Order: sequence, then C-alpha cells, then structure tokens
Amino acid sequence: MRKALILALASVTSMGLAFNALADDYITLASTTSTQNSGLFDAILPQFEEATGIDVRVVAVGTGQAFEIARRGDADSLLVHDTAGEKRFVDNGFASERADVMYNDFVLIGPADDPANIGKAQSAAEAFAAIAHAKAPFTSRGDDSGTNRAELRLWENAGVKPDGDWYRELGSGMGPTLNTAAAMNAYVMSDRATWVAFGNRQNLTLLFAGDEVLFNQYGSLLISEEKHPHLKHNLAKQWHNWLISEDGQQAIADFEVDGQQLFFPNAK
Repeated sequence: MRKALILALASVTSMGLAFNALADDYITLASTTSTQNSGLFDAILPQFEEATGIDVRVVAVGTGQAFEIARRGDADSLLVHDTAGEKRFVDNGFASERADVMYNDFVLIGPADDPANIGKAQSAAEAFAAIAHAKAPFTSRGDDSGTNRAELRLWENAGVKPDGDWYRELGSGMGPTLNTAAAMNAYVMSDRATWVAFGNRQNLTLLFAGDEVLFNQYGSLLISEEKHPHLKHNLAKQWHNWLISEDGQQAIADFEVDGQQLFFPNAK
C-alpha cells in the first residue's frame, strides 16, 4: 500500500513538473496598439506558436509605454515603431540587438469635405500647415506612442507648434483616437494598418498619403541579459529570429485585410 502511494505521489509530482515546464513556455511581448488592432498578431502568432511551442502574450500599448515596460524588465521582447528611440534604447544598454522587421506608412485622415483642403497638398508639411492655418479640428493621440512621436516631428517640419482649441491631445490609443475623430469630424494621423481595419469611419476618409516622411518602420529588440537576467532570453531570441526569418517574413507579407497587404517585410 505504502509503495503504491509513493508511486502515485511520484507520478503526480512528475505531472506537476511537466505542467510547470509547459506553463513557462511563453514570453511577454511589449508592442504597439497598431500591431494588435490591425489583427496582425491574430494572423502570425499561431504560426510561430505551432513552429516553436512558445506562446506569445502581447501587451499592446503606445511605443513610449512599451519602452518603459521593457526598461523595467517587465517584458521579454519588444516590437515597436520608433527607429530613433529604438537605437537610443540599444545605445543606452537596455537592448542588445535591434532588427528591422516590417514597414508601412502613416496617412492623414479627415472629413470628406476636407475644409483645410489637404487633399491637394504637395507634401506632408503643406498638409499639416494647412490644417493649422484653417484651425480645423485635429485629434492627436497625445500618448507618446510611435505615431504620436512621428506626428509631433511632422508638425515641427511644417513650422507649426500645435495648440489652441482646434488641437485635441487625447492620451488614447489609435482606435479610440480614430473614434473621437469620427465623432468630431476632425483630422487625424493614423498608421495605415489601423485605418484599414477601422470600422467606425462615419464621414472620415483618407485624404493624404505618399510623402516619404510618412514612412513607418517597425523593429524588434532583444532585451539586455545583463540588465535583466531574469527574463526568458532564449525564448525571446527564438521569437526575434523567427520574425526576421523567411517563414516570419512570409507570414507578415501574407497578412491582409479586405484584400490589402498592411505590413511589408524588410528584414535585412
């Protein structure tokens, strides 16, 4: 009887250890709302998980918040879209490696009647200056995201310091900011992927795109083992390497919404 009990306990212990091992086969990924809201992760994560057995648990926030999560050591991996900020993150020792993964572009959205007439602008700077000159309502994410950082650079390029009642800083993600723009019939800058996937357009339409300054690069970063030895660096490296592998790049290229490819792989 005692021998049978010991064997049973050993079996239960063995099963528990196996379960714990499986339970640890996941990483926490700090990433942007655009990669989440567009549906990209729903399309590519199952492919990675099937290939490796590693579950990816996404924390989707603005890029600034994603940097802070990773800086604290609360994420195993980072996928964001602020190349200058990413390079500083590496230079400051918080990440050991950065790689280009994919790109798309930012677009300017606004009311179909286009009161600032940005649809005829020859450059992004001209379009932003026209909105400011008309004092047309503009909704800004105002959340230190990659999109918000890019928007502020574009205002600066246009020689405009946005302020006043016409400029609304919301402190919101891309989806809520688009919803507010739709409700206010306001202009807004969005990444193309979130705009294509956005369902509550009301009177909004895409009015300006194509300027090279609207280029939107995404990068994957490996968090520093020296600063955060407790993280799952081996699993995170498998994710990082898969993203820039032929399989990962093809998975990104295959993702479409309404027949439109939303992200274009460009790992070097």
